[in-house]
Amino acid sequence: AIVMQMLDERKEMATPRGRRMVSILLFEDLAIVPLLALVAFLAPGGEEVTLAHRLTSTAIGIGSIAALIFGGIYLLNPFFSLLARFGGREVMTAAALLVVLGAAVMMQAAGLSMAMGAFLAGVLLADSSYRHELQADVEPFRGILLGLFFMAVGLSLHLDVIFERWLLILVATPALMLVKSLVI
Repeated sequence: AIVMQMLDERKEMATPRGRRMVSILLFEDLAIVPLLALVAFLAPGGEEVTLAHRLTSTAIGIGSIAALIFGGIYLLNPFFSLLARFGGREVMTAAALLVVLGAAVMMQAAGLSMAMGAFLAGVLLADSSYRHELQADVEPFRGILLGLFFMAVGLSLHLDVIFERWLLILVATPALMLVKSLVI
């Protein structure tokens, strides 16, 4: 979000360099969905966690993602069409926030992260035929919502884990950056 804003301010969005940056950022955003599912599948569990339990949890997660995408493709446009006919701008904004919150809660109920649900809802809203209207309605709140997101991420950080594993983090961070650079 920050890079996109900077590219827009510098009028570099349409340049080849800007398009490459946006492509890499979009790829990273889309790659996080299967990676989050893989991390949840590979996460260590207690003695009671079996392969069948992990497969069931994975199937529930994949089914929830599929249901969210199916619902977004086939229900969002008729829903927002109805709201556009009978509701005002505030109703459209509230409905968009309701869709994002509903998707986040649905993903949490399926055992996945709320952030993934909110991200998928954002992708589905961006693909709807009312994206320009929704973008114009949400634009005044963009800075506040971005700040709220980073505050939520910062508040969910467990500093005690970082202090316990500082050496691993110190070694793994440059290694991850190197692997990421090679993949890109």
